[in-house]
Amino acid sequence: MAEQILTIKEVADFLKLTEKTAYRLAAEGKLPGFKVGGSWRFKQSDIDSWIEGSKACQKK
Repeated sequence: MAEQILTIKEVADFLKLTEKTAYRLAAEGKLPGFKVGGSWRFKQSDIDSWIEGSKACQKK
């Protein structure tokens, strides 16, 4: 099955963030993503892993 690729808007909606916040986090390297032709893209599995990793860090 093909990997789900999300846009900055889709990631912002998914994480309940503004697009500006999602863009800033991606640009700072805090949100796992990559650029295609100047536009941010995100693998759904990377976002899911990032969420799980963030939860693990908060429990410490």
